[in-house]
Amino acid sequence: MQPYSGNWTLVTEFVMVGFAGVQEVRHLFFLLFLIMYLFTVAENLAIILVVGLDHRLQRPMYFFLTHLSCLEIWYTSVTVPKMLSGFIGIAGGKTISYAGCLSQLFIFTFLGATECFLLAAMAYDRYVAICEPLRYAALVSWGTCIRLAAASWLLGFLTPILPIYLMTQLTFCSSNVIDHFFCDASPLLALSCSDVTLKETVDFLISLAVLLVSSVVIAVSYGNIVWTLLHINSAAERWKAFSTCAAHLTVVSLFYGTLFFMYVRTKMASSMNFNKVVSVFYSIVTPMLNPLIYSLRNKEVKGALGRTFSLKLFKGS
Repeated sequence: MQPYSGNWTLVTEFVMVGFAGVQEVRHLFFLLFLIMYLFTVAENLAIILVVGLDHRLQRPMYFFLTHLSCLEIWYTSVTVPKMLSGFIGIAGGKTISYAGCLSQLFIFTFLGATECFLLAAMAYDRYVAICEPLRYAALVSWGTCIRLAAASWLLGFLTPILPIYLMTQLTFCSSNVIDHFFCDASPLLALSCSDVTLKETVDFLISLAVLLVSSVVIAVSYGNIVWTLLHINSAAERWKAFSTCAAHLTVVSLFYGTLFFMYVRTKMASSMNFNKVVSVFYSIVTPMLNPLIYSLRNKEVKGALGRTFSLKLFKGS
């Protein structure tokens, strides 16, 4: 960390540029992201409600899906409302305090890492259910589910502690303009007057560890699932199972691909506008797609939604 110089103006708040190049159509972007955000919250709340009310869904798979739905609501709520306020010029919509910025970065990283571990736990659950069905009750007991979920949240919480501590040791001076729509590590480091080599190295290693460990578990689990599905005699059942796996792997690949691009890479030339587009995919698009892919396409969930909301409408009438 460089010593403080009296010629510097220390930064106490930041201004987030957001999508500065779309000012002429900012209201259209505001509407688009608002609809995506409300849809994400609504579909995840529906899953939490229906799993909680329908005893037929009190099973490990839906236990993990409920955790994922809770996480997705918080994950998008950390960044999207602030971004939306910046689009329509609400007072203070583009500014954020130093403490608020680091808090946003901590929570966003915590939830993002937790999602990686939860997706790995869900992949393991599906592997055992499909590849080891006779041992499923023993291998995926309620105790195991609780421990896996607790470990996911705990590891996710521990992930940003060292990176955020190192961020607090940096000095920010002169410019306080963040060329992004939320407080992410890279645009913040670009504003620092300090030597950020250690911080960048730690960020890279921690991101690599989180993404590599969880993605390997997912890849091995789904690899075994696909191998098992190849031996299903019924072509119709095999195609149905493959279509489900393909949908899961598509959304997981989108999530992990964008995260690897943003956080596990060498210093390469990349425009900030392109980085913002990539960030939209893992921070807004995949949280919207996850409930559709993992839950709302499921016949059991569809049936439970019908029973739950039909009953509520009947009671209301």
